[in-house]
Amino acid sequence: MLMNFLACEDLMEIPMGKTDESGSAYHVPVMLDEVVALLRPAPGMLFLDGTVGGGGHTERLLESGAEVIGCDQDPEAMEEARRRLARFGDRLRLVEANFREAESVLAGLGVQRKLDGALLDIGVSSHQLDTAERGFALLKDGPLDMRMSRSSTPSAADLVNTAPVADLAKIFREYGEEPRASQIAARIGALRVRHPFQTTFDLAAAVSSVAPRTSGRHPATRVFQALRIAVNDELGALREALETLPTLLAPGARLAVITFHSLEDRIVKHFFRDRSQEWIDRPEWPEPRRNPARIFRLLTPHPMDAGVEETTENPRSRSAKLRVVEKLQETTP
Repeated sequence: MLMNFLACEDLMEIPMGKTDESGSAYHVPVMLDEVVALLRPAPGMLFLDGTVGGGGHTERLLESGAEVIGCDQDPEAMEEARRRLARFGDRLRLVEANFREAESVLAGLGVQRKLDGALLDIGVSSHQLDTAERGFALLKDGPLDMRMSRSSTPSAADLVNTAPVADLAKIFREYGEEPRASQIAARIGALRVRHPFQTTFDLAAAVSSVAPRTSGRHPATRVFQALRIAVNDELGALREALETLPTLLAPGARLAVITFHSLEDRIVKHFFRDRSQEWIDRPEWPEPRRNPARIFRLLTPHPMDAGVEETTENPRSRSAKLRVVEKLQETTP
């Protein structure tokens, strides 16, 4: 199955566009107005931003008078957020962590109250894509890294150079939906015996030798996406966070998730649907039954897209999909 919308790595061929409202070029937050309107921040409310990035969404939440606990596994993002948001003082608490660790983050901070809202902005930041040394962008020559937290996980080079060829093919097929997964994996296996892969250009050239460019998309796009997802366990982290976050939300709190490719969006779509349906039915049942897993009211029956003005000014926003739910005041018994 091909991607339902633009893969994240396509964005590395697109210039970032203008800086955000503060003049920061670190990362331009997508659908900023839509996110704030749906989360409805106000003084005294407490939010979790599980993917702080450059701090754009967090800044708007703080400007509303709310308090924010911000997480990001990228230490460079944490440094930028601390610099940019220092003026908000103790209304902002930043923790270097993956959003899948939200429960332990709150416990570590001694937070006992429930959250009034949470945001996950999944994917790669503009800074990560634009910094060759991070190894995310196939059109920028740099070390084959792709780790969002470079202190904890094997790099993309480690994976490419040591994983069995069959495992690489599975990664390319499942995480990149790459139709030539087996051929590309076999080519990598043959080449790495002579010379280990070290740079993004090494890998891009190997893929291109098997899958030459036939359209505007670089032939290595899906392979780079697949490796990044595997290296950072992105889909596993998203599933874990979705299961954990509802227990941290107060009744009436809202959870917003921005995704950038169909694999992520599918996970969020199904989770929100399964937890928001009032009635469920199965062929073997005589009649529909109330959904015992229902904990949300779905606010976005269809995902929201960035508007024309935003996609013109920030082309990387064109693949973004926003889905939002609200925790029910009383869950179904």
